[in-house]
Amino acid sequence: MRALTSFILILSSICLLTSCSPFTNNNIVEEIAPVTFLSIGAGGEKGKLKVSTLVPPVMKEDKQFFSTNVTLLEQGRRSFNLKYYREIKLGQLRMLFINEKVARNGFVSLIDTLLNDPDVSPRLYLVVFKGDFEAFIKNRVQQQRDLDYYLYRMFKHYEKGQQGEITVTNIHEFMEKMYSPYSDPYVPIFKVDKDNFSYEGTGFFGNGKLKGRSDKYQDQFFQLLNNDHFLKNMIITPFDVSLGEVRSHVTTHVNLKDHTVSFKIHYRGRIDEYRGTKDLNRQASIYELVDEIEGYMEGGTVSLLKKLQKLKVDPLEIGGQTMAPASKPMSEEDWIKFWESAKIKVDCDFELEPLST
Repeated sequence: MRALTSFILILSSICLLTSCSPFTNNNIVEEIAPVTFLSIGAGGEKGKLKVSTLVPPVMKEDKQFFSTNVTLLEQGRRSFNLKYYREIKLGQLRMLFINEKVARNGFVSLIDTLLNDPDVSPRLYLVVFKGDFEAFIKNRVQQQRDLDYYLYRMFKHYEKGQQGEITVTNIHEFMEKMYSPYSDPYVPIFKVDKDNFSYEGTGFFGNGKLKGRSDKYQDQFFQLLNNDHFLKNMIITPFDVSLGEVRSHVTTHVNLKDHTVSFKIHYRGRIDEYRGTKDLNRQASIYELVDEIEGYMEGGTVSLLKKLQKLKVDPLEIGGQTMAPASKPMSEEDWIKFWESAKIKVDCDFELEPLST
């Protein structure tokens, strides 16, 4: 009996040292179906979720779009497995598409579920969509077999380039901002229909719920105020000018006594194209154009900031300016109350490189 007990102890030790487990993952290529995205929308019944994905088989077969109404996210994968002869795997999950209605009700619990899965990377992209995502996938996959892969490459491209063209957020960044003081998450919002998947702007979150979004005009200023402070291209329609390589240096000051938040922003960019009436060979005309651009930039920045105040969100982490070594930090609730009614002061100057001759 003692020998049997010793054998069991030795066997258990070997299992622990070699990560042996009674539950093994079957990852034989021919028997699994790794998915690259999940789409989550509102289900037909109250409290239900509609979970969808596109199954990319290893063999050269037609792709299949699966969709099911569930109460729990994990039910979706189980339902897909019962319909399909390969086991659905989330190890290659790269994108999570959330319907706008679900986003407004909050989806942090869904993210927690995914992050608890050791197979799922926290680097997967988070996207909010408005419209019929299912119709888009079913229509376009007939024309573009690797549609899911190309969507992933699009987000990867803009994330790597940091061009400011669109907002790109992964789940790790979202949750980090979610639980950080004086910081609210943001995600890209796309409008989708049968034929198009087009960028609409940046969605702003407060308390884990979508509060609102920037429009395309305001979104340019969000990109220039946000961490990267860069726009590859900025078109200013009122002045018939296209600016390239626009960079910004932002200085923010919070004055608690005067109840004021001040922004001093230095921009630098070049003229890529000009179709206006000014003669840019004359220095005086260039000065006039710079003055007009500075006024435009100030107006756009104020428009964005007032939108954030109205939504009671702080994605720019302005509240961090209230922290001081010798004083008690302001609570998140007190900061939002201060921020939503604060006076906004914006001062912009633009360093412009004229058209080369």
